[in-house]
Amino acid sequence: PATNLAAVIAFQGRPVTVSYDAAFLDALPRATGDADWECLARAIYFEARGESIKGQFAVAEVILNRVASSLYPTTICGVVHQAGGGSCQFSFTCDGQSDTIREGDAYQTAGKIARLMLDGAPRALTRGATHFHAHNVRPGWAHRMPRTAMIGQHLFYRVAASR
Repeated sequence: PATNLAAVIAFQGRPVTVSYDAAFLDALPRATGDADWECLARAIYFEARGESIKGQFAVAEVILNRVASSLYPTTICGVVHQAGGGSCQFSFTCDGQSDTIREGDAYQTAGKIARLMLDGAPRALTRGATHFHAHNVRPGWAHRMPRTAMIGQHLFYRVAASR
């Protein structure tokens, strides 16, 4: 069943009650936005298009949680394309594969999720996560952070609070 977030936001100026439901997203008009919207939509598409609607919202939460943290760049594009330590933060930005959008419907869904998140949808799925990885990988950082959620094929973590 669909989970209602019980949050009414303005989606491109139109009030909507946010829901993690494909039918809800399908009923929304095509989303648009600026460069940060595009960076967020592309990150959702490349990192989570095979996940559930909740899983795609969760990936968007991680990116926006990083933007809100003083530990990361202050823009969505800055977060998505951040490099460091010899690697990238989001695998699609440096995996050597084409970043061509090949699944138009999946990109439209990602764009709508990005727009909803930018327009104020709640960030309640990941309990403040700033990191995630797929179940089938074991990054070295994961054991140093508290896990906050498991959604689909992804595990979510946040930076541990300093003492």
